[in-house]
Amino acid sequence: MPDVLIFADTIRSPELRHEVPVAVPDPLLYVERNGSRFAFVGSLEVPRMQGLDGLQPVPLEELGVDELIAQGLRSDELDREIALRACQRVGLEGAATPRWFPLGIADHLRANGIELEVDGDLFDGRRRVKTETELAGIRRAQAAAEAAMDAIRARLRKGSVTCEELRTEAMRVFSEAGAIVPDIVIISHGAQTAVGHEPGHGEIREGEPIVVDLYPQDPESGCYTDMTRTFCVGDPPDELVRIHGLVREALDLAYEAIRPGVIGREAHRVVCEFFQKHGFPTQLTKSPGEVLEEGFFHSLGHGVGLEVHEQPGLGRTGVEIVEGDVLAVEPGLYRQGFGGCRLEDTVLVTEDGIELLGSGYSYELAA
Repeated sequence: MPDVLIFADTIRSPELRHEVPVAVPDPLLYVERNGSRFAFVGSLEVPRMQGLDGLQPVPLEELGVDELIAQGLRSDELDREIALRACQRVGLEGAATPRWFPLGIADHLRANGIELEVDGDLFDGRRRVKTETELAGIRRAQAAAEAAMDAIRARLRKGSVTCEELRTEAMRVFSEAGAIVPDIVIISHGAQTAVGHEPGHGEIREGEPIVVDLYPQDPESGCYTDMTRTFCVGDPPDELVRIHGLVREALDLAYEAIRPGVIGREAHRVVCEFFQKHGFPTQLTKSPGEVLEEGFFHSLGHGVGLEVHEQPGLGRTGVEIVEGDVLAVEPGLYRQGFGGCRLEDTVLVTEDGIELLGSGYSYELAA
């Protein structure tokens, strides 16, 4: 296992949040050297780091930060010199970094003899299998998503409502549940539901598809969940009933296919072939360069954790699934001008299959 170097804050860096499981808004330097783990931080963060699974917090004063400030170094110059001194202190001669390691710091370290290699796959792999703390956070986020879904369904039953009003209701529930509201809360209706991550707008009418896609974040762990249901107010048209039934079957087929050792693209292929058998185009039937706008035009799903979308992918380039992966599985069918249907659950990959990370929320089409 190579030595590791990360310079980031734990709010925006999933790689660092996995290693330092507390919320730190300011950048810090994390180093692994021969299995020992160090966090070089401002003194106000030291108490929060103590006792974190063998992590050794080192205050910046021990690296001479006061002296460097007295020399008049700018903040970016200070970061570069502190990083160099930290590496020299632990004897780090080379390390793997995440994809987004700051170029200025990298240049400074390399100029002073420290070899760095970007290895995004290494960091993706380190956080594939979730810790118990992360799983607990995903379950809390899932409970918030289900509570918001309940509130949306209840408001739909009262009639005369807009996507914007439902989005406000979902955000209220997230806040009351202690979850962080995501950047986008997808509540779309009618033809909008066939347009990717369209957030949705306007008044919802009877007899049209309503897609609700929720992915709140748990603040304690930094982890997300991802959940989608499709509803209809009033009598659903025959087309919606049909595709809803097929998507529900596809979800079960995916759950049968997903287990440790299976390649993600194989699970995707199983669902594509099912939809193709029923007359729908998929990513596997389209011509090279063709932009697919109808049928099943996206992947089967993706990993979920400290990012909403992370490894492993469940698409045409999917990798091997391992026990401990957390996946969002989301088959869907769409027709431009009409809309679509998507169903999505977040699941834990177990030794012999999957476990739903939630209550087993209803897939019922009626709101």
